[in-house]
Formats: sequence, structure tokens, C-alpha cells
Amino acid sequence: MPQIGPFEMRRLEMLSNTIFGVAMTLLAYDLPKASSFKEAPTWMGLIHVYAQPIIALTISFIVAGLFWFSHHRRLSVAPEGSRGVVFLNLFFLLSIILLPVTNGLYGNYRLEGVIAVLYGLHLTLIAALNALLWVLALRGQSNPQLLVTALFPLCVFVLGTGVALVAPNVAQLTWCLAFLAPFAGWVAARRVG
Repeated sequence: MPQIGPFEMRRLEMLSNTIFGVAMTLLAYDLPKASSFKEAPTWMGLIHVYAQPIIALTISFIVAGLFWFSHHRRLSVAPEGSRGVVFLNLFFLLSIILLPVTNGLYGNYRLEGVIAVLYGLHLTLIAALNALLWVLALRGQSNPQLLVTALFPLCVFVLGTGVALVAPNVAQLTWCLAFLAPFAGWVAARRVG
């Protein structure tokens, strides 16, 4: 029986664009509707109703966007993959599909410890799968910038989830540090170079 060669990741790239696009659009699905107001809304009423969901939407949208960007960079670094790498990518994409679910919970119950930890665990899972895929893509290569850029969000989300256990209202500020991943990668490259 002939051996099947490596999988061309361009096919996965097309699927991932669709998944990220749908997931990022569905993040707004749980925003409160106009029917939430029994009378004409005031400025304070708007802030009260929309602040938490918009904070969650913003964090989730930026996180999804950064992972979309990372995913495409990774696919260009490793344009072919084994069956195992393809399935790992599919699990990564499944974790992205679930983002609107945990985002909806977090948007409505952001200050509840259990929900903040659940959201943090989900962000950590996404970052862990992304980091693992980067490690596999960079096998045999020495590129500290890409490796640090991939591992930095994982460390931040683990830390932020720990913070969510004791101070759910501070966790969102900690998770935002993950957006410094490109800077951390740049610093790693400068130290090596």
C-alpha cells in the first residue's frame, strides 16, 4: 500500500479562515438587544447593560485576531504537516469555535469567579494548542522570536487564570498582557542577535 505524503496546509488555511470569521462574528451575538430596556435608555443605563459584554467581546475579538494571525504565520512556516499535526490543528480550530460560548458567559458573569476561571482556562487551552503547534512547526529550526511570541500568551493566560481564582475583576487586565507577545518575541530576538 503506497504511503500518503504530508498534508498540504493551504487546505487547512481556507477552513481556518472560515472558522475564525464565523467565530469572531458570533462574539457579538450575545450583546444585549434593544429589548433589554423597558424605557428609553440613559447613558448610565447603556453603560450598565453594555459595559461587561463589550469588555468580553473586545478581549475575545483581539485574542481571536492574534491567534488567527499566529495561525497563518505558522502555516507559512510549515506549509506541510503530518496527519497528527492536521488533527491537532483541527482541535485548535475547535477551541476557536467554542470562544463565542465562553465569551457569552464571561460577558454576562465576568465578575463571577467560576466563570472567569472557565474563560481563563479556555484562553489557556487555545494558547497551549497554538504553542504546541508552533513547537512542532519549528522543529529543527532556531527561531527564538517566533517561539517566544507563541509561548508568551500561554504564560500570561496561565497567570491570568490563577488571578481569576482570587480576583476575577483583575484577571481581564492580566489577560490583556498577552497582547505584548510580539514585543516579547522582538526582545528575545534582540537578546540572541
